[in-house]
Amino acid sequence: MSNAKVVYITGGAQGIGRGLALGLLSRGYRVVIADLDREAGEACLIELGECVDGQTVPGGPEALSFQQVDVTDEDQVKASLAETLDRHGRLDGVINNAALSDPFWGPIESLPLETWRKVLDTSLTSTFLTAKHAAQALRASRGAIINIASTRALQSEPNTEAYAASKGGVVALTHALAMSLGPEVRVNAISPGWIEVGEWQKPSRRQTAELSGEDHAQHPAGRVGEPRDIASMAAFLLSDEAGFITGQNFVVDGGMTRKMIYAD
Repeated sequence: MSNAKVVYITGGAQGIGRGLALGLLSRGYRVVIADLDREAGEACLIELGECVDGQTVPGGPEALSFQQVDVTDEDQVKASLAETLDRHGRLDGVINNAALSDPFWGPIESLPLETWRKVLDTSLTSTFLTAKHAAQALRASRGAIINIASTRALQSEPNTEAYAASKGGVVALTHALAMSLGPEVRVNAISPGWIEVGEWQKPSRRQTAELSGEDHAQHPAGRVGEPRDIASMAAFLLSDEAGFITGQNFVVDGGMTRKMIYAD
């Protein structure tokens, strides 16, 4: 078996998750994508499995694998992580990225309980399940967990209760896990802001965003975010250089949550 470090990414087949997979592959990690969307996962195997930015992936095509997993189902999560360990013999990192954005944008009086539960299960419950069933292997490797939260945990638009609650829960669960799993396992969160992912979807949904100068100017950093921005932060938090960092939530949003906005 290879000595390369192994990272397990939930919701890794599209959007920020796909960017995380690409960024870590390019840095020599072996990546396991756990995602419910088989079409998107198989597209990743074709498009990311052989080359990254024209360069051969360190470790070759076998460095990337896909498992179709419903991350809200405990038995499936447990089996998927066991399969990962059986294949690679180790687990060095888990990135909990799976989420469901608000499928309902009406007033809270009309928000179905079923929808509320589905949003929380996809983001928050799945994070608990992967941590639960990866903990032993991560303790053995002195590995790390990264939970993808959101700036929606810190600020909101109207009618986004389920998503905001799920991401706020992820931030709180992050520091709870850091206390429970330390010192062997470090646990941190990343809260992305506006990250443009139109070109990071499966081929049937892929589209090029039409971003205006005003869109970019909203950000003190001068541009809308890209998946590589989150991947770079994740790579740092997985590395030994972040060995003294745990229990933290890192906001990666180009400064938007620090920008004061006045009405005209």
